[in-house]
Amino acid sequence: QAQLVESGGGLVQPGGSLRLSCAASGLRFSSYVVRWHRQFPGKDRELVAGISSAGDITNYADSVKGRFTISRDNVKNTAYLQMDSLKPEDTAVYVCNAIRFSANYWGQGTQVTVSS
Repeated sequence: QAQLVESGGGLVQPGGSLRLSCAASGLRFSSYVVRWHRQFPGKDRELVAGISSAGDITNYADSVKGRFTISRDNVKNTAYLQMDSLKPEDTAVYVCNAIRFSANYWGQGTQVTVSS
């Protein structure tokens, strides 16, 4: 049974930083593309960032380019989202997602709140 467990969310001031982690188990993590999404209250889920299985290709939503960095450690079976220069509009539930052609797994989400 595959599981993704996020951690690292919390409350930060505008301009601050957080590092989210997504720990995977029960799957061949190195075979999966990993994405981070965020859910705003009353809005659709937004794709924030993605990273290829080997970690050599990344992509970002325009709203976070230059501020967020997605990475992964396939030895630790963990993906990360480094969030810098945080803005109040980044406040959301952040969810990691591991996908390949035959499978699609989601974590439970972690709350990020950016407020002074």
